[in-house]
Amino acid sequence: MTKLCVNIDHVATVRQARMTDQPDPVLAAQDAILGGADGITLHIREDRRHIQVSDLFKLKETIQAPLNLELAATPEMLAIAIEATPDMVMIVPEGRDEVTTEGGLDVLGDMQRLREFVNTLVEKNLCVSAFIDADFAQIEAAKSCGFTVCEIHTGPFAQAYMHNNRSLLNPLVLKERLKVENAVSSVLEMGMQCNAGHGLTHGNVSGIASIPNISELHIGHSIVSRSIFTGMRASVSEMKSEIQRARQ
Repeated sequence: MTKLCVNIDHVATVRQARMTDQPDPVLAAQDAILGGADGITLHIREDRRHIQVSDLFKLKETIQAPLNLELAATPEMLAIAIEATPDMVMIVPEGRDEVTTEGGLDVLGDMQRLREFVNTLVEKNLCVSAFIDADFAQIEAAKSCGFTVCEIHTGPFAQAYMHNNRSLLNPLVLKERLKVENAVSSVLEMGMQCNAGHGLTHGNVSGIASIPNISELHIGHSIVSRSIFTGMRASVSEMKSEIQRARQ
């Protein structure tokens, strides 16, 4: 069964807009778990635009669910990950001018540095994931660097869906889905766990959730957006139902 890990970053985005203590991403995470979330994902960015380090440690203290910490491969983030010991560390690319993560990590172009970064985390008994595009060369590079998990970037699939009448049967959407499906197969053939995420919504998630052998889907913005109208528990529950229907 494909698990759902809920990204709570954008609960913190709303809080940071006013620099107050509301809404609390920790409470959002607790509600997400009550709604059926199998894990919680959060991204500590270098500019701290949403999640703060204090949020991470509060979650560690209060949440009885796996934590997936997204971060850039920098010395500061390495120290945070080692101190916090999340259940999984996912290395992502990060640009100060981007609205959200744009594209996968270029493992192939930065293998020496990433290999050292990954090895340091593995020595601390941490599971390490690479957020990468659906590209065979990047998957091979991730395996070579010591990653044990790859999360396939589903942004191109989500964009194709949005720009083609929100039809999962559109040829361009199916083309992007096939790229993800092939990437999942490649990751598994190399003996790594395969996750997927980015841009997935209640409307398009079935296109990816129907691909066999994806371990986890990491979804945030759509769940948080819908929770404004339905509440977090209901939004998570609806997403979980969409995933389960697709798998069936």
